[in-house]
Amino acid sequence: MAWRGNLSKNIKELRLLMCQSSPASASAREFVEKNYKELKTLNPKLPILIRECSGVEPQLWARYDLGVERGIKLEGMTEPQILKALEDLVKAGQSLKA
Repeated sequence: MAWRGNLSKNIKELRLLMCQSSPASASAREFVEKNYKELKTLNPKLPILIRECSGVEPQLWARYDLGVERGIKLEGMTEPQILKALEDLVKAGQSLKA
């Protein structure tokens, strides 16, 4: 899981949108509870924004260089699947630099 320490090298900003109470956002809330502290510790200067809004569809967004953004809808995904989706966004950032 060395890619976790490379978030700030490949991503300029990470945003997580979710509802505070809906069942659709339950795994997104679980993801934040289990992973936020470690991700922030490994990437202290990376903005990791948690946006909560009633009824919003859970999504994960990554902003790269030059304002390029990629987003993933998280509804129906488990916490490990969200972690894999984040890893894929990090790898996408690497390929944008190449």
